[in-house]
Amino acid sequence: MENGPNNTTAGRETGRCMSVAAMQALHRLRECRLLCDAIVRADDGAAFPVHRAILSACSPYFLALFTTTLHSREQSDVLISGVRSEILLLLIEYAYLRRIEVTDTNVHELLMTADYLAFLGVLQLCSDHLKAALNPKNCLGIMMFARRVFCYKLEADSRRYLLRYFVTVATQSDEFLHLPIDELNSIILEDELNVKSEEVVWEAVLRWVNYDPDVRWHHTVKLMGSIRLGLLDTQFFLENVKDHPYVTGNEGSRPIIIETLKFLYDLEMIAQRDGEVATPEIARPRVPHEVLFAIGGWSGGSPTAFIETYDTRADRWIKVEEVDPAGPRAYHGTAVLGYCIYVIGGFDGMDYFNSCRCFDAVAKVWREVAPMNARRCYVSVAVLGETIYAMGGYDGHHRQNTAERFNHRTNQWSLVAPMNAQRSDASAAALDNKIYITGGFNGQECMNSVEVYDPDTNQWTNLAPMRSRRSGVSCIAYHNKIYVIGGFNGISRMCSGEVFDPNTNTWSPVPDMYNPRSNFAIEVIDDMIFAIGGFNGVTTIYHVECYDERTNEWYEATDMNIYRSALSACVIMGLPNVYDYIHKHRERLMEEKRQKILLSETARHGQHRTALPDVHLMEDNDDMLEQLGVMDNDVPVPPPPPPPPQPMEQDRN
Repeated sequence: MENGPNNTTAGRETGRCMSVAAMQALHRLRECRLLCDAIVRADDGAAFPVHRAILSACSPYFLALFTTTLHSREQSDVLISGVRSEILLLLIEYAYLRRIEVTDTNVHELLMTADYLAFLGVLQLCSDHLKAALNPKNCLGIMMFARRVFCYKLEADSRRYLLRYFVTVATQSDEFLHLPIDELNSIILEDELNVKSEEVVWEAVLRWVNYDPDVRWHHTVKLMGSIRLGLLDTQFFLENVKDHPYVTGNEGSRPIIIETLKFLYDLEMIAQRDGEVATPEIARPRVPHEVLFAIGGWSGGSPTAFIETYDTRADRWIKVEEVDPAGPRAYHGTAVLGYCIYVIGGFDGMDYFNSCRCFDAVAKVWREVAPMNARRCYVSVAVLGETIYAMGGYDGHHRQNTAERFNHRTNQWSLVAPMNAQRSDASAAALDNKIYITGGFNGQECMNSVEVYDPDTNQWTNLAPMRSRRSGVSCIAYHNKIYVIGGFNGISRMCSGEVFDPNTNTWSPVPDMYNPRSNFAIEVIDDMIFAIGGFNGVTTIYHVECYDERTNEWYEATDMNIYRSALSACVIMGLPNVYDYIHKHRERLMEEKRQKILLSETARHGQHRTALPDVHLMEDNDDMLEQLGVMDNDVPVPPPPPPPPQPMEQDRN
């Protein structure tokens, strides 16, 4: 891309370039009509003296025009047909100064003219401007425009945006209502269409048809064939699709209805089917736009480097082979910047880490980044913008009240203001450009205190305390509030949760989880809070459940592949290689379900029993220390040799 000095829009080009002074001097010569050797004219009669060498250096079009041998004499007076003088002048000035003002008003005309005259730098700037301006109400228009002018990358970027935000586009965009039938059909056919439920797709089709029902109602059959009807809730299909007037009034819909009814029946009777059951196209889940990574933790009496991803559409966990070659860690934090996962601090059974590792999820490469200023096991991590914050933790001797932040551009950690309290095993989340940290253990007791950090003032402020003491807790920002879930209150693991409203500085209860847990991972994906793994007071678990604020309920999700606590989770959006991290055999999902049901029934009848491995209490460090008689209940130490230690006689707290 052609860029220039002092051009914040275009940025800077690496390598050699003419100096600002030289370019400005040449531009002044042009304005004074000195040493010019050609005139460029617009249709409206405007004429611009230019230096042929300058335009030729910027545009292959002018290079060919001024150096062609097809004419009997040199081309020194040329007419550029179909281009307004205002736009032509902007391009000429760009050739001299390598800067141009791209606006919402001129971007379309400028892009087409830059394409026509081969001003590749301007073409890129216009494409970048349109990409940055994408929103649910204009993405379809920009996609169509890019296709007309053969800007394939901009078209692809616009289509990706459309698929990512399809729910909003389908409900709010007027452009959506004017889509041609084939364009709409190609969109809802896409595996990458980002919808939690096919109900959304059906409602989008109805909105499009209802805009002009007399003309469009007969297209319903074609569009139904592109909806994954087998993924609809049975009741929704029977009540809202099967008997809809657009469907019942169209004979062509009968085969689709019969196929869907047969599939839904087979789904109910899947355990009675003989032989392998394939998943038909109408029931194959789409591809998620967000991937949840669960990394490391404590499993089987030792730390693990195990990584798995969660495919929300297929509801499956997938093992990731590219584990950290530096070894396992637990009680660490993770943060995502772009496509990179930063793994921060932690403990490996022997050492308390200040080290940080980075996994590039696209290149699938691990690398070391700058270490923190302090060792931090039980660290709390949050991200504000492109800055990672690490707070509190335990260094093997002391609970920390210090906090620091990481600049990935300079690969440097720097200390910020210390917290008001020492905290390890706390949890932090970012909301509205502030960081909230909740609970933890201060060396004597589990805490219910909460404080907030403002990076603009570099100050921590105490907030209203939580209703319960919580160490090994998880907190996350969700729907403009801070949700705090689970943890250890000094007596037992909790399944309770509470939510903080920053506007009122008050806490309110939320429904209990199915499983009490501490030292578990938490993330928001698919607009739901997921609680992952942890320790339930008896054993380490691999159970996963999710909370939806709209229904105010928890739902069970598929278990992880291994049981573990002290893990950390993070979410990456829009991975270009998302297929590397999702369930590979989507055509086998029904067969997997059948096998799981058969296995469960066999176990129930006592013919073959499967259960969680017999996990010793020593596996979770909190309980291990209670048995060891160590007073500081969050200090991780290696599992002791047999014989097992005696329980504590009393709790100092």
